[in-house]
Amino acid sequence: MLQLQGCFTAIVTPFRKGRVDYPAFKALVEEQIASGVAGLVPVGTTGESPTLSYKEHNDVIEKCVEYVNRRCLVIAGTGANSTDEALELTQHAAKIGADATLQVTPYYNKPSSEGLYRHFSLVADKGGLPVVLYNVPGRAGRDIDLKTVQRLGANPNIIAIKEAAGSVDRVSQILEVCPRMTVLSGDDSLTIPMMSLGAKGIISVASNLVPAAVSAMVGCALRGEWDKAREWHHKLYPLFRDIFVETNPIPIKAALAMTGKIAEEYRLPLCEMSEANRAVLKAAMLKAGVKV
Repeated sequence: MLQLQGCFTAIVTPFRKGRVDYPAFKALVEEQIASGVAGLVPVGTTGESPTLSYKEHNDVIEKCVEYVNRRCLVIAGTGANSTDEALELTQHAAKIGADATLQVTPYYNKPSSEGLYRHFSLVADKGGLPVVLYNVPGRAGRDIDLKTVQRLGANPNIIAIKEAAGSVDRVSQILEVCPRMTVLSGDDSLTIPMMSLGAKGIISVASNLVPAAVSAMVGCALRGEWDKAREWHHKLYPLFRDIFVETNPIPIKAALAMTGKIAEEYRLPLCEMSEANRAVLKAAMLKAGVKV
């Protein structure tokens, strides 16, 4: 069974003149691997999956797998609020060599617990990839309740859950009902609290900008070096906080643009951040030791 631990970067999708900027994307991938991340997660929320076309969605994952070339794991963001679409995207990711799939709670249509169970089970049984559940009620409109997590945990193809509900308690709750499930933090600022209770790492937004630092922080926690892990946390905390001063991924893309790594380009309805918030972000970057 695939074992997940460490820092996994929810990598941005850079644009230039309205199209995906693959040279910039490749450069980001190379930096991530050189910095020691455990894996990349393309086309999740941070990768602006809602504004990519179906073809772009598949192409970005394919390019990520190609650029990585087995040097780290690729957890493909192939979730959807349509089960058929999630299944088709997942099967394509399996075909081109992804290692696992990140499956977000179906959003907007707010399915029942039974609907969630059937949705995730079908993708796990027929998608061809190990499944990482993605619990993010702030985006999806509902959470994956613990009874449903427990039921899904009986499926050997469902190996982990990304917890982005803002609750450290969820780690203890999940491991109580499903001890074999790997928990990954979905909130940078909660990584160390969650890992102290048994989470195995983070699917990180901040590591787009500081991959070596986030990887070092997580590595310290995995080795039980909690004093060092806390030092990293406190150093990076202003960045963890302020990369969410506006809707993700606006601030992290702005930060990457400030460092010259990508063009600052979004697709509507996302747009540039306010100048006041840009100043807040820049100050947090400087506190974290990022050269601007």
